Amino acid sequence: MKKEIEIPFYPEHAFTSRDFLSDISKFTGINQKRITGYQIIKRSIDGRSQSVKVRIRFEITIDEPFQKIKERIFDFQDVHNKAAVNIVGAGPAGLFAALQLIEKGLKPIIIERGKPCSERKIDIALLYKEKKINAESNYCFGAGGAGTFSDGKLYTRSSKRGDVNRILQLLVNHGANPDILIDAHPHIGSDKLPAIITNICKTITDAGGEIYFNEKVIDIEIKDDTVKSVKTSSGKVFEAMNTILATGHSARDIYELLHKKNISIEAKPFAAGIRIEHPQALIDEIQYHTQKKDAFLPSATYSLVTQALNRGVFSFCMCPGGTIVPAMTNENEMVTNGMSNSKRNSLFANAGIVASVELDDMAAFIDKYGPLGGLVFQSSMENRAFETTGNMMAPAQRLTDFIKNKQSSSLNTSSYIPGLACVPLHSSLPDIITSRIQIAFKEFEKKMKGFITEQATILGVESRTSSPVRIPRHPNLLSHLQLSNFYPCGEGSGFAGGIVSSAIDGERCALKIIEKEYD
Repeated sequence: MKKEIEIPFYPEHAFTSRDFLSDISKFTGINQKRITGYQIIKRSIDGRSQSVKVRIRFEITIDEPFQKIKERIFDFQDVHNKAAVNIVGAGPAGLFAALQLIEKGLKPIIIERGKPCSERKIDIALLYKEKKINAESNYCFGAGGAGTFSDGKLYTRSSKRGDVNRILQLLVNHGANPDILIDAHPHIGSDKLPAIITNICKTITDAGGEIYFNEKVIDIEIKDDTVKSVKTSSGKVFEAMNTILATGHSARDIYELLHKKNISIEAKPFAAGIRIEHPQALIDEIQYHTQKKDAFLPSATYSLVTQALNRGVFSFCMCPGGTIVPAMTNENEMVTNGMSNSKRNSLFANAGIVASVELDDMAAFIDKYGPLGGLVFQSSMENRAFETTGNMMAPAQRLTDFIKNKQSSSLNTSSYIPGLACVPLHSSLPDIITSRIQIAFKEFEKKMKGFITEQATILGVESRTSSPVRIPRHPNLLSHLQLSNFYPCGEGSGFAGGIVSSAIDGERCALKIIEKEYD
């Protein structure tokens, strides 16, 4: 017989014990000799009480032979001479679509505007040294997309859309820590992701798939309501029977190209605001109810949400023990994002605090720019934030001053390497965002006493939470409403958000192509 149980442990025991058999026997009252085996299926931190526990869920086998859950085997076929599918973009959606195609016997041709991870890391280092943005190789563009330098948070609510465990297992097979298979809120770390992405790319090319870096798509050839080919800035033309578009939420030129080609797109709601940074020790103290964190507990996280003036305001991409990075993709923009390495051992905790921006909030932009209205609204925020400093320094303000509509006279130490400049963000952000976030902060203080403090700094702007454009597609076929062989997917399509949900969406589009063409 098999049975699931959940046992709370003190952190040291949970993270150091090699054998839980006696714990299971004591908890269940079942003699150890009757328990033929057990497996950990979930692990989570429970900080609801004064004494923080680690809850571990086990599947135990009683009075019958124990069988471990079988490791998933992935059959990557030789596709050197198979039919090709174009994939525009090498982020999570594009890479996992490629792996799915290879398993089913089709050849992915990935066309990526950015560079491989090794070269991309050099460009990011130059970004800090020379304070210049490479528009094709940065924190958003290149192998792995924005996910490569995003902490690698893998928690998702997209389980109904696809097999989350499959995505996690593929990541483990390419070098991720197996703990992601059991942690309730798994993450990989920005220091580990480049090697994993490089391994995935190698799997694709070893099987016969092709990856073309430094190839920016600038045109799409359409004939008889189908995409015939895509053309890149180098002059190359890539033809295929089917094309997957997996370009991510920051590829604004793709939205402009689609609009120019009369390929239907539409404005969609998104969220925007600021990034907030606290000392990690303070967040630990609030969340773990103690001034001295247990050495075996990870850096504490938080997730906050409330309603303010009929709009949702929530924390986004919370990075414990993390750093804030410049995530713009062009000159004259200021965009912030967060990342953490695998150990999450920075002295700072940061998160986006963003307010929902609905279509009526940006109605004037949509009236003037049509489906690109949300994109222009987003860009205007980023351009204005840049103008407040005129360089890569981030406009910043103490949280307490932001709430009081007061310019800060000094700022806290920050993880943001290019530096901070005192800017009254309360007046430089759109009022529909400022007013809602100010209200939300007071609500968050009720949930996390000590959250509002002079030790907290806010930086502008956090604007790339999701795409402000949706590329409409058939709900069942997943192809574009106008183009039967064109499959928008991932964050850039407006149908996913985050590494896992984007990967799942890419796989779904790949499977639809298989189903249409070969089943």
